[in-house]
Amino acid sequence: MQKTDIFERLCNGETILPNDPEAYKMREASYKTKELLAQMNNVTNPKEIRVLLSQITGTEIDESVAVFTPLYLNYGKNIKIGKNVFINFDCVFLDLGGITIEDNVLIAPKVSLLSEGHPLEPENRHALVPKPIHIKKNAWIGAGATILQGVTIGENSVVASGAVVSKDVPDNIIVGGIPAKIIKAI
Repeated sequence: MQKTDIFERLCNGETILPNDPEAYKMREASYKTKELLAQMNNVTNPKEIRVLLSQITGTEIDESVAVFTPLYLNYGKNIKIGKNVFINFDCVFLDLGGITIEDNVLIAPKVSLLSEGHPLEPENRHALVPKPIHIKKNAWIGAGATILQGVTIGENSVVASGAVVSKDVPDNIIVGGIPAKIIKAI
């Protein structure tokens, strides 16, 4: 019986143990992504940035998308970016668990989208636990915010600068703080 590819298993939310026979593929893929990132983070032409990001993600990045480099990714193939998205400087996207960014999303500088984590138990800590991040239409993620694995940011919602979001944010809500809590409805 053939096992599903490790990247499919990650997208399906399967915990990957450190001794998984395909674990090496994650590191190999990251190094390939790093080569393209080095190029992308050293060009200034917006079209060239989109072309290289398209190669990294394996999907066409719409011409309405603006990315201010540097941008740091560990894989890239599990990122989906809609139209009219703005991604500012120094963002970190760990996407082995999947990251979806819908249309008209604003992402401020130094935002971290972390779709993967580790179990709390010390004996299992080196395992990788992937869960997708979903940022819905018209959301705004403030500078230095961190969105953790498995979180959905609702349509039109705002994540305040510096917030750490570990739970879903409903539509039309502003959240802030560590851990992020609802501040008010929009």
